[in-house]
Amino acid sequence: MIITETRLKGAYIIDIERREDSRGFFARAFCQREFRAFGLNPVIAQANIASNVRRGTLRGMHFQFPPAAETKLVRCTRGAIVDIIVDLRPESPTYLQHVAVELNETNQRALYVPERFAHGYQTLVDNTDTSYQVGEFYAPEAESGLMYNDPRLGLTWPLPVSVISEKDQHFRLLNEVEPELKGRMELAGIEG
Repeated sequence: MIITETRLKGAYIIDIERREDSRGFFARAFCQREFRAFGLNPVIAQANIASNVRRGTLRGMHFQFPPAAETKLVRCTRGAIVDIIVDLRPESPTYLQHVAVELNETNQRALYVPERFAHGYQTLVDNTDTSYQVGEFYAPEAESGLMYNDPRLGLTWPLPVSVISEKDQHFRLLNEVEPELKGRMELAGIEG
């Protein structure tokens, strides 16, 4: 695996190293030892898949508050997506900054999303599937999100939104939730 840190500390792009022959290719997509060597959380509590029928489908911007904050390893297994993550760590010099990465069935690239980041993606083609390995169990009481089109986040989605869940349409704007968000995401509250 080729592990490259993004400009957001702790967030990594994971590229595979293909071993090709007449059958196709073989590659390692996950290794606990390599993750540990880069300081990534190698724990997988759950593995999830999502199937998206229509181009322009948007899922996000999701996260879980501590103590149930999640790491995610996201890969597009069919089709293509633009995956966007937002740093929600109040102590971080990149607080509220984001990175967008195209993941598709050809590049087989994955995005490692650290704890205390919001995550979302938009499909670029019909019939797109994604796979997530998640480092914490789903906890409905800790689940939250931000509006995908919040002007303060400044996220640019490549296509008009064609499909979005009712829940994702009704997350509140950052200006309304930032004091709570900062309080629940602070390191002091996590470590204490």
